[in-house]
Amino acid sequence: MATRKPRLQINEITKVFPGVIALERVSFNVLPGEVHAICGENGAGKSTLMKVLTGNLQPEEGHILLDGKRIDIDNQLAARKLGISIVYQERSLVNDLNVAENIFAGNQPVGFLGLINRKKLYADTEAILQQLSLNNIHSKTKVGNLTPALQQMIEIAKALSQQPNILILDEPTAAITEIETKVLFNIIRALKKKGVSIIYISHRMAEIFDIADRVTILKDGKYQGTSNIEEINVDQIIKKMVGRELQKKDYHSFAKETFSLELKHLSGSAFNNISFQLKKGEILGLAGLVGAGRTEIARVIIGADQRYSGEVFLQGKKVDIQHPADALQLGLGYLPEHRKEQGLFLEQSVGNNIVVSNLKSTAKKGFINNSSIEEITSNYIAKLNIKTTGSTQRAVNLSGGNQQKLILARWLLCEPNIFIVDEPTHGIDVGAKAEIYDLLKSLAERGMSILLISSELPEILTLSDRILVLHNGSITAELNKAQATEEEIMHYASGTKNMFEKTVEDN
Repeated sequence: MATRKPRLQINEITKVFPGVIALERVSFNVLPGEVHAICGENGAGKSTLMKVLTGNLQPEEGHILLDGKRIDIDNQLAARKLGISIVYQERSLVNDLNVAENIFAGNQPVGFLGLINRKKLYADTEAILQQLSLNNIHSKTKVGNLTPALQQMIEIAKALSQQPNILILDEPTAAITEIETKVLFNIIRALKKKGVSIIYISHRMAEIFDIADRVTILKDGKYQGTSNIEEINVDQIIKKMVGRELQKKDYHSFAKETFSLELKHLSGSAFNNISFQLKKGEILGLAGLVGAGRTEIARVIIGADQRYSGEVFLQGKKVDIQHPADALQLGLGYLPEHRKEQGLFLEQSVGNNIVVSNLKSTAKKGFINNSSIEEITSNYIAKLNIKTTGSTQRAVNLSGGNQQKLILARWLLCEPNIFIVDEPTHGIDVGAKAEIYDLLKSLAERGMSILLISSELPEILTLSDRILVLHNGSITAELNKAQATEEEIMHYASGTKNMFEKTVEDN
């Protein structure tokens, strides 16, 4: 069989930011009809490389060949004309526009007079939605009214509408359910058959081994090699990514018998009659599909959303938390699901982001002291291995994993008794993920109670002492470490089993 000629050749690409070499002489190729995975830790250069390929950044050195011809990608429009489309990890949709207007933004079908042909716009949108099995979404629905998972699917639809020859997917499954992931993978396989080249970026190793043909690994902006997927294993990929083998540690519970948090018959907008206890030093996992009500429970606990009914107890005392500031005063910390929208002040410095919730720690004689901010920040940069140029660097310029560590540092400075962490390793590489796992276990060992919300079942199973499973706003199971498996959790999460329903035999 003849060897396929590369569709895309990346030759000696170098990109430099002030004080940082983001990419250093990176070279590899992508074949027609191939799913080519890109792996690397946060900060390895993956996103920078994708921005070069889509015209958002210009390299200092190197060049790109498309079908053997050298090309210049000056901007996103140039990339689109060359047949290159991308689905970014961070959404680029406009909430006040409808689904059709977002999917065909800047690419609307026009009529004879140059006016938008709305009949064709909506017809073309419906066709793409059907391709993605999104039959429950109307093309005229405002994007702002959709869930984050459905918004991610609209991002994918937007890229597909451009009929690309090269499709770049950056963490495309981070915010969608397993059902939607299966639909996406079916579409990827169909695109492969049509000869479309797909660059697939993900920290989820199981996905890479399911969908990819080859994998290229980056570390600290440098190329580490390309392998056929059947010729490499997970441990080998991780070792090339992080430069070391990750140590697997034995499970140990630090849970005490006393309760730090207790909910009694709590109800809110997306859940009903929730009751459970969280022990001192325990990591309690909340599992469930997107939309099950996990985040909504957390937001009601901290006073960010309205509580319809029910009671909350801290250390055995009933409390009335009306605002997140009340929660902070009572020793409750919350790491939100979406770090950029809900957790960080992106244009502020690393130091300001760390101390913002505990300004008293920086004050001297009632005034904020810059040297105190520098001292505190330097301490947490070292403690959490935050990769930054220093306390004055803007948070927006950190990688996703280091941004997550920034929020963790903020809460460690506040020393909460109860820490609610919502998707703590969302979009984070395996090296940073292992560091955060170690941190959470060390916090539990020190007596902190942790409520862990995660869509990643291996994460829930690795960290949790107990697991509560939710389906449609109700708890369907409570599983201990010995009982829990991915298959068992999925049964309860999808509603095919309910531990607390009365069976015919019970009656």
